[in-house]
Amino acid sequence: MRMLFIGDVVGRSGRNAIAERLPGLVADHRLDFVVVNGENSAGGFGITEEICQDLLDAGADVVTTGNHIWDQRETLVYIERQGRLLRPLNFPAGTPGRGATLAIARNGARVLVANVMGRVFMDALDDPFAAIERELAACPLGEQADAVLVDMHAEATSEKQAMAHFLDGRATLVVGTHTHVPTADHQILAGGTAYMSDAGMTGDYDSVLGMEKDEPVSRFLRKIPSGRFQPAMGEPTLSGVAVEVSDRTGLAEKIAPLRLGGRLSETRPDFW
Repeated sequence: MRMLFIGDVVGRSGRNAIAERLPGLVADHRLDFVVVNGENSAGGFGITEEICQDLLDAGADVVTTGNHIWDQRETLVYIERQGRLLRPLNFPAGTPGRGATLAIARNGARVLVANVMGRVFMDALDDPFAAIERELAACPLGEQADAVLVDMHAEATSEKQAMAHFLDGRATLVVGTHTHVPTADHQILAGGTAYMSDAGMTGDYDSVLGMEKDEPVSRFLRKIPSGRFQPAMGEPTLSGVAVEVSDRTGLAEKIAPLRLGGRLSETRPDFW
């Protein structure tokens, strides 16, 4: 099975990259399952119902999010009827929406997708380790699930790495999001779980984390806001990570980064 995870989509530039490139990637490389993190897709802050549907129509099977999930207030309503949009699993009980879903891949495999948020330098949510442990106990790899993908939305690399080792052998892919910078540490851990600290963002890299440069730079210099953050609108880079999955074990056999277009050096998986 071939899986693709695409990192944080930022603004219209990032959405354009998804619309223009993802359908072709799915068709040309016979991708069985695609997950897109869309929490910054609506002007850099949150995700609307229309944008969520656009990502799904382009080829995403599940859309994950993170700390910006509630920036668009309409999300509090439509997330209940959109089963393929996830918010972090470790929000308190009673929070609208769901943090995990069992989806069917194009090859018929059952894929558990879970979205958890770290707590180091982030909002104080419930324990992400305990939350994912409960989810895997209910839907373990090799039994109810043929593959397990975990989006670990977190600031601290140490917390992301700890989650990967905690799940090694029990998840197909643990991939970090949130920092908007692709890391070079993609690997398969000893137990067979693929890992990458951050998939990077899908957006304009001539920016500060996908935002036009002037306002972030001004705030660092003067510590005074002078305007609103606006998504950069230059040529986007689509950033993500691809995994080849064993149909027998549900664990990873190969992992490689994917970067297409824009300012970053292009790289494609050599197993596609």
